[in-house]
Amino acid sequence: MNPFTPHRSGSMLRDRARPPTEAELAEIPWLRRVSESERARAVEALVVGEAEAGDYICRFGRPVTYWFGLVDGLLKMSNDDSQGPVITFTGVAPGGWFGEGTVLKHEHYRYNILALRKSRVAGLPVQTFDWLLDHSLGFNRFVMEQLNERLGQFIAAREIDRLNSPDLRVARNLAALFHPLLSPNVGGVLRITQQELAYLVGLSRQRVNEALTTLADKGWIRVEYGGLRVLDLASLRSGVLDEG
Repeated sequence: MNPFTPHRSGSMLRDRARPPTEAELAEIPWLRRVSESERARAVEALVVGEAEAGDYICRFGRPVTYWFGLVDGLLKMSNDDSQGPVITFTGVAPGGWFGEGTVLKHEHYRYNILALRKSRVAGLPVQTFDWLLDHSLGFNRFVMEQLNERLGQFIAAREIDRLNSPDLRVARNLAALFHPLLSPNVGGVLRITQQELAYLVGLSRQRVNEALTTLADKGWIRVEYGGLRVLDLASLRSGVLDEG
C-alpha cells in the first residue's frame, strides 16, 4: 500500500510520483550529511509527489512505507478525528522531514498528515531509510537531532495547549514553524495565510488576525504580502506579552 493516498481525490498520488529534480534534491537537508555513495543510493530511491489541499499524506492506522519530507507547501499533523475532537500537534513547513519515529519502529501511523494547500512531498522508502541507518554516521546524527528536536517541540505543544492567551498561542505556533532544524528551508519569510494559521492554531481567522497585529506591534513579526517575516524568534518562543 502506498501512503500517497488522497483524502478527496479519486486518484492516487503515487500515479503522480516522479524522481526529484536537482533543485528539489538541493532542498533536502540530510543529503548534505551523507557520503557520495550513500547519497547516490538515497537519490535513486527518493520520489516526489504532488498533494492537493485536503489530501492526506499519512493516515492513522496505515502501515508506514516511507519517510516523508516537505519540499514546498504546508502540512498539518493531527490526531485521528474518529476518536473525538481534532487536536493539531504541529504544522510542517518547507524543509521539514517527519515520521522518523514511526519509521524506526515500523509501526502504523498514530496521526494524520494533511495538506493545507497544494504541496510537493518527498518520500524515502523505509528500506532505504533502514539501509542508511546501518551504513551512514551522518544520517544517524541527523535522525538523532530530529528526534531530540521533535521531543522538545511536542513538550512545547503541551505547554501551548495550556496557554490562556490566544496571542501567545499564535506566537508559539509561529515559532515552531520557523524552527531552524525542523523547518530549515523557511528562511526569514513563511508563506502562510491567516486562514491556514487559524487551522494550525485552532482559533478563528479573526482572532488570529488580532494576534498577528499584537505581535507586529511588539516588533516580533512583520506581516508581508503572502506571508510573515519573523523579526524576533527568541521572543516568539518564550516572550511574555503585556496583557495590560
